[in-house]
Amino acid sequence: MNTMQHKGYTARIDYDERDNILVGRVLGIRAIISFHGETVSEVRREFEAAIEDFLNDCQAQGIKPEKPASGKLMLRVPPQVHGAALVAAEAAGKSLNQWATEVIQSAAQPH
Repeated sequence: MNTMQHKGYTARIDYDERDNILVGRVLGIRAIISFHGETVSEVRREFEAAIEDFLNDCQAQGIKPEKPASGKLMLRVPPQVHGAALVAAEAAGKSLNQWATEVIQSAAQPH
C-alpha cells in the first residue's frame, strides 16, 4: 500500500489503470476526502489542498476537525488471550499498555 501524510492525516494512493491517474483517499476518518493527479507531485499537491480545504471548512463551520485516531483503543479479546498478553508484558518488564502498543506498532508497519 502506498501512502502519503500531511498534518497528521494519511492517504492511500492507488493507480487507476482505466483513467491512467493516481487516486488518493484519506484514511481513518468518517469524512470522505478523495483526490487525484497524473503525477506523484500533482497528487501530493492535491492531497495537501484537500486537507487544507477540509480544515478550512471545519473552521468555517465552527467544528473541531476529526483526527484519524484519539490514542484510545478499546478491545474485547477472549480471557485466555488477555491472560497470555499480561504474561508476555510482565515477562518483557512492561505494562500491558506499553507491550500492546509495541506489538500493534510492529504489526502496523508497512513491510
